[in-house]
Amino acid sequence: MRVDLFDFDLPEESIALRPASPRDSARLLVVRPDGEPVLSDHRVSELPGFLKSGDALVFNDTKVIPAQLEGIRHREGAGGQQVSATLHMRTAPDIWKAFARPGKRIKIGDRIEFGHGGNTCLLGSLAATVEEKGEGGEVTLRFDLSGPALDEAIMAVGHIPLPPYIAAKRPEDDQDRKDYQTVYAREEGAVAAPTAGLHFTPELFAALDAAGIERHFVTLHVGAGTFLPVKADDTEDHKMHQEIGYVSAETAARLNAVKRRGGRVVSVGTTSLRLIESAAAEDGTIKPWSGATGIFITPGYRFKAVDMLMTNFHLPRSTLFMLVSAFSGLETMRSAYAHAIEAGYRFYSYGDSSLLFRTDK
Repeated sequence: MRVDLFDFDLPEESIALRPASPRDSARLLVVRPDGEPVLSDHRVSELPGFLKSGDALVFNDTKVIPAQLEGIRHREGAGGQQVSATLHMRTAPDIWKAFARPGKRIKIGDRIEFGHGGNTCLLGSLAATVEEKGEGGEVTLRFDLSGPALDEAIMAVGHIPLPPYIAAKRPEDDQDRKDYQTVYAREEGAVAAPTAGLHFTPELFAALDAAGIERHFVTLHVGAGTFLPVKADDTEDHKMHQEIGYVSAETAARLNAVKRRGGRVVSVGTTSLRLIESAAAEDGTIKPWSGATGIFITPGYRFKAVDMLMTNFHLPRSTLFMLVSAFSGLETMRSAYAHAIEAGYRFYSYGDSSLLFRTDK
């Protein structure tokens, strides 16, 4: 499909720079592709009213790490140069794939010292060697540290990698370390938050429990590739970056039980949806699953397991707007986004949310 079909104009003032407080006071646009009214305006705190006893919410319990690193590149015969690296996927205890800037000036064999002046408190130098170089500034870094020692060093010197549309307007601060993390985050490894989950509070969980709504957890370590624009003119020419995820045998069994008794699987965020659909068989059965997924969902995709989707508002021409258009229909989502802009909804990671019912067309 042509990528320009997924374009729309978004005013700068629609981009949220801070989350709603309390979290569940954010607005919620309910989108029913085949019902009346098609669009209705609500608050996230009203979510239990749109679900029924026996439905199951699926959350991504990944935890954001401070994956934005600043450092100095060293090369024999050349002076040091300031570089930035955003880690996006770990492939070994001492190896991360990253997006580096300025990427064109980095070469295989370069040494990079990260941290404040190249020092990481008691750990000395957090240094890495550039082992591979790909397209779009992607590099493979082999760190001198490994495993837990590397984790501690990254925690010491890294910064929360705010999305570029926020970072361009203000610096990261201590409040972001709390705001850009779900209340149920557990498995460290993401470099971007599963932002639909940012709206949940203990009070909302209590209301969902009282309504008989189940909740289950999967893990997809969201990578920085989620922020990359689609540069191709046609969706067939776009390559998705892979992300590591896990669906346990216990979670798969419980979700299959939900489906058998007529309950609905409701993904909280596109990350949990992409993982569940990666793990689902053609008949809709969800299998235990682990590994990397690069699933790219565009209109025409037949959803196998997920019935409803709660998700924030996404960038124009993005793979995530393509995904929601596949889920609820392109024209429906174009109308929903036009309504959201006109009604003053707040967009992107810290913005408001939507609850989408899947179209069966």
